[in-house]
Amino acid sequence: MNKIISNLTFQVLIAILLGVLVGVFFPAFAPSAKVISTTFVSLIQMLIAPIIFLTIVLGIAGMGDIKKVGRVGGKALLYFEIVTTFALVIGIVVADLLKPGEGFIHKTLDVSKIADYQKQAAEMNWVDFFTHIVPKNIFEAFAKGDILQILFFAVLFGYGLSHMGKAGESLIGTFDKLSKVFFNIMKVVMKLAPIGAFGGMAFTVGTFGIKTLKPLGALMGSVYLTMFLFVFVVLNIICRLYKFSLWRYLKFIREEILVVLGTSSSESVLPRMMEKMEQFGCSKSVVGLVIPTGYSFNLDGTTIYMSMAVIFLAQVYQIPLSLTQELTLIGILMLTSKGAAAITGGGFIVLASTLTATQMIPVEGMAILLGVDRFMSEARAITNMIGNGIAAVVIAKSEKEFTPVAVEALQIDN
Repeated sequence: MNKIISNLTFQVLIAILLGVLVGVFFPAFAPSAKVISTTFVSLIQMLIAPIIFLTIVLGIAGMGDIKKVGRVGGKALLYFEIVTTFALVIGIVVADLLKPGEGFIHKTLDVSKIADYQKQAAEMNWVDFFTHIVPKNIFEAFAKGDILQILFFAVLFGYGLSHMGKAGESLIGTFDKLSKVFFNIMKVVMKLAPIGAFGGMAFTVGTFGIKTLKPLGALMGSVYLTMFLFVFVVLNIICRLYKFSLWRYLKFIREEILVVLGTSSSESVLPRMMEKMEQFGCSKSVVGLVIPTGYSFNLDGTTIYMSMAVIFLAQVYQIPLSLTQELTLIGILMLTSKGAAAITGGGFIVLASTLTATQMIPVEGMAILLGVDRFMSEARAITNMIGNGIAAVVIAKSEKEFTPVAVEALQIDN
């Protein structure tokens, strides 16, 4: 019994249930719950920048071959593009079949909250987005926790360190020790995961209420169904092609899934996922490159949500979209979805930019989605996280840098 109670998975699950109950019966607690949740996520974010930097530097320094770094990065980006395109197509097809937006009354929309999203979407410049990857000031990049800029600098730093030969061994040893220190800090922080999950769920339910689910239940059901199909059909096929078990993988990261469910943030487990994927059998160098990059370029859940949201709004406004128009949407979303993680406000801002670019659907329709967006953010974040872990395994196997013995050694079936 004590073993069950001390299990992190059990603790997080109980915390989520308690959070729902508190949110339903004590909605006034929501502001305090938000403070609890955001503080926990901040503790995790505090560790993301140094862990990503150290992991990538150590991985590349261990590779010693910059051509290999380019090959791994190239494979990862190609994989991301193929899989997210599948996610887009599935989202649009399911929304077309289920038609969650039909019959929705949209006469009383509160468009006041959309102004900021419209403004930020209008200011989006994709040339600036890509040039932004190169940091003007690396200390500023670390201070802001800009994953792409840290990733870029870490690759260059690792390359420089790998060419120092024996002179760089002492620094590599120091970095390795620092990496272990940060992962030990993370283990302490993760013990607070149940509290963070409780706060996140209590805030969500207390603020928006269970009743807000009813009018948009069809959209929510469609989104959750699509993400379920994506994980257990598309990603499962990928797992089978690369000869590893989706179920074993999901069981291995079950604690991370529950933490994301409670906090609605995939970033809350980014450092933990990097450590877990190494334990699962992926090499440090592959994990260091694939997982952080995936958080900006492999957003399967966000991609599904945005594609379905666009079709949903078209159905709400009774705007029939031809096959050509839907293919155009897919093309635009393939570009705009890549910026979702790098922009404050993420999915909503990118969705606004997509609607602005297509000029097919009124941007103010996004007000319909505000009430339930938080309830769907859990599904987006979990799908993003699951997809990034599978990407790491796929790239590691393609590079022959996957060690299945590590999985057996952990005895995760027990």
